[in-house]
Amino acid sequence: MTIPGDAPWRGVYTATALPFDDRLGVDYDAYAEHVRWQAQEGVDGVCPNGSLGEYQTLTAEERARVVEVAVQAGGGGFGVMPGVAAYGSLEVLRWIEQAALAGAQSVLLLPPNSYRADREAVIAHYRAASQVGLPIVAYNNPHDTKVDLSPELLAELHAEGFIRAVKEFSGDVRRAYQIAELAPDLDLLIGADDVLFELGVAGAVGWVAGYTNALPATATHLYELTTSADPSALGDALTIYRDLHSLLRWDSQTEFVQAIKLSMDVVGRKGGACRPPRGALAPEAADRIRRDTEAALAKGYH
Repeated sequence: MTIPGDAPWRGVYTATALPFDDRLGVDYDAYAEHVRWQAQEGVDGVCPNGSLGEYQTLTAEERARVVEVAVQAGGGGFGVMPGVAAYGSLEVLRWIEQAALAGAQSVLLLPPNSYRADREAVIAHYRAASQVGLPIVAYNNPHDTKVDLSPELLAELHAEGFIRAVKEFSGDVRRAYQIAELAPDLDLLIGADDVLFELGVAGAVGWVAGYTNALPATATHLYELTTSADPSALGDALTIYRDLHSLLRWDSQTEFVQAIKLSMDVVGRKGGACRPPRGALAPEAADRIRRDTEAALAKGYH
């Protein structure tokens, strides 16, 4: 485990799924246990209130408490990087302030996503967010936000001091090299599980991961192999990556929350149901996820 320091966003961070009770209320005790388990299994930190945490369905009170629980459960030396996305920049500021008061070391921030924001709006958004002083990791997800944080725009945001790193979820692994050329001091974090190997060998210094919710020890080991400076480790990494890729690619699918929660159930953790409007998986998809998760367990992955 990497102890968070000047760059607490580095290493493996689990974008935590959020367990609910039978009435779909937040099960804070189960969530605290999940965070503790992540720390015990070698993960460096967690990202509460991301898409995997179904933050869009939470009340303001629930969303604030989830961050507090994550900080308390993780303990000293464990990283907490909450998602602070909101439709308005003023609301983003409030969520960053809440994260700072709760004890988070950094935050993960999408660009404006209520409309297709132009360059000036994106820059103003991150400029406002940076006023709080908590380090900001930009989150580039052009598929869902329809706003692309291009390498050129990321370089500009970094040069202005508004962001320190980027979670790259475009799926275009070529961007790793463009970002390194245009903004060599901007930290690249892997944003999608199914490009872990490609971005790891391209110089990523962190991974905001989905399938660590179910297989944290193996996933963390895979990241360490992939990002090590030892070329001999890449063969072992590629074997594990190929074995797990049928699961890892769910992180880039529309049903990623349901898929990862189902794998959590299979490995004996509490995944459970999602809040509406997310519904149950199609039977054939659920069967495939169960089989692939059981196959991973049979190979000793955990």
